[in-house]
Amino acid sequence: MNTLRTRIATLADLDVVAPLFDAYRQFYEQAPDAAAARHFIRDRLQRDESIILLALNEAQQALGFCQLYPLFCSIDAKPIYQLSDLFVAPEARRSGAGRALLLAAERHAKNTGRTRLELTTARTNKTAQSLYESLGWQRDEVYFAYARRVEA
Repeated sequence: MNTLRTRIATLADLDVVAPLFDAYRQFYEQAPDAAAARHFIRDRLQRDESIILLALNEAQQALGFCQLYPLFCSIDAKPIYQLSDLFVAPEARRSGAGRALLLAAERHAKNTGRTRLELTTARTNKTAQSLYESLGWQRDEVYFAYARRVEA
């Protein structure tokens, strides 16, 4: 059994995170765009706009990542994280990397005074839903999520 380790990514990890992020976007039916993925991740890391956690195997190869965006909850009047992205490379699925990333995100949230983690996933992503629920995440049955695209 492989020993997994998680850690916070830095700008030095850009060449590792960007291809995983591009693959994540492709999972959600976006066209491959390595340059856009690199630019987006570089900006988040340079500007300290998100926390990116990496899951690494014993050989220190990145198996997956998750990205947390700091937000505030008006109802709780407290800071929270939006777990926006969670991705494990196809060849590393069922290795425990997704679980390790979720647990690392929870530890980081607690250590930084966040009161909650929130995420959304595709209705069809039953594998991810099963993982979330196995770790005590609760599906929102009260609120609907809406989005509206705003073109610049």
